[in-house]
Amino acid sequence: MRDITEFGAKGDGVTDNTKAIAATIAACSEDGGGTVRIPAGTYLTGPIVLKSNMTLFIEAGALVLFRNDFDAYYPVETRWSGYECYGFSPLIYGNGLENVSIKGEGCFDGQGSAWWDIYHLIKKGKSFETAVTKKLAKLNEEKLRMKTNLVEWNTQFLRPPLLQLFNCHGVTIEGITFQNSPFWNTHLVYCDHVNVRGVTFKNPSDTPNGDGFDLDSCSNVRVSDCHFDVGDDCLCLKSGINEDGRRVGRPTENVTVTNCTMSRGHGGVVFGSENSGGIRNITVSNCVFIGTDRGIRIKTNRARGAYIENILINNIYMQDVFCPLAINSFYRYGIDEDDPLMTCAKAIPVTEKTPRVKNIQISNVTAKNCLAAAGFIYGLPELPIEDVSIRHMKVEMTMDANEVGGEPDMVKEEVIMAGEGIFCKHVRGIEFHQVQVETRQGPAVIVEQGEDVELNHVGMKKSHVNTPVVKLTKVDDVYIFGRQAAKMKEAYADFVDSNSEEVTFAGN
Repeated sequence: MRDITEFGAKGDGVTDNTKAIAATIAACSEDGGGTVRIPAGTYLTGPIVLKSNMTLFIEAGALVLFRNDFDAYYPVETRWSGYECYGFSPLIYGNGLENVSIKGEGCFDGQGSAWWDIYHLIKKGKSFETAVTKKLAKLNEEKLRMKTNLVEWNTQFLRPPLLQLFNCHGVTIEGITFQNSPFWNTHLVYCDHVNVRGVTFKNPSDTPNGDGFDLDSCSNVRVSDCHFDVGDDCLCLKSGINEDGRRVGRPTENVTVTNCTMSRGHGGVVFGSENSGGIRNITVSNCVFIGTDRGIRIKTNRARGAYIENILINNIYMQDVFCPLAINSFYRYGIDEDDPLMTCAKAIPVTEKTPRVKNIQISNVTAKNCLAAAGFIYGLPELPIEDVSIRHMKVEMTMDANEVGGEPDMVKEEVIMAGEGIFCKHVRGIEFHQVQVETRQGPAVIVEQGEDVELNHVGMKKSHVNTPVVKLTKVDDVYIFGRQAAKMKEAYADFVDSNSEEVTFAGN
């Protein structure tokens, strides 16, 4: 074991310990590996670059603060918002490593506010330049020709994550607190065989792009017993964006997430929207979401291509969320909104840019005091969302009729009204089994332009006057079964432009 204080580090919160920490890591590497120890104290440092066969261990009572000297974070190879490029060095960085661990009970603090201030200046149209941004402009010259609405892209002020491991095998992260990141908090790219346990991810609620943990084209990942309290998506699965992501073609796959708690944040567990390498074989279980904008969120669009498939969600409790479930194939972030192919709800030819969303299993979900809508599932007219099963789900909308904040998922002018049920459009093979939705207004389930729809014991305890429990518009091949359907009879369902010969009431 090597202790950073043996190489001159001082935990006084003032001394720059960049060289001392680097020297400790180098000595450990020369020994063939081992543990680098950070004892209790407050340590100021620049970037930390990890080595193979090494554990970075931070003791309880230790706080590592990262300097806000931007030019200390020299350009490195990275993936930034889905694009392979060069960017500011992550505060903790490792590339091409084997058997790397970060453990302990201490805290790494990115002191991100200085980075956030520049972001807000750039967002207002002001220019900003450093030695690193000048070099990044040269390194990324070809990339700069692409069309994007990413705020920092033209200035190349590509804020770094607090931790990024790039193309590493055998990664373990345990017990640490990561907070106040300049950009995404923790970002793993092209990593395989990853264990993350008991980690706390913290960012203020107003952190720009303050994701908690982003898994980006990673495989064989276990995430458990973690806590998220961040300013953007809590746990996000990604795999590159558009042509660049399809070129790499590396999915995020074989991931288990369990026993985690999510507070605030834009989404609890989020898939996409950068999914162009594919996302598949994911399980999420035994998690609690409190005050997130969305709970489970899948987002993609007509530029992404690839797939999001084989997703299993089970045993989730949500409270005070904006919308518990959102699956949106028209998500438009990073896309020119004037492009008619992105905003038009008419079918277009299926190409390599067309994303496939299928095989989604959601069960045993309770969501209370939801603010906007119970759910939103919106596929593409040329390629509907397929094979979705929602079983044993109970959603209770807040009964406060006052206007709630936030922005619901939408396609053009089609918006879910506050307090409504689960809205589905362009779906094929969707099943609702033992689903109860207590809306503030409107039906429990609305399906438009769908086929092969099964409604098995879908109900609401208090249906609204002159309002059906389910509304089906231009839907074919419908099967309806359940006690409330039998009791309410023709008042249970409203059929609009649906083929009555393809609607089956069983046991009613």
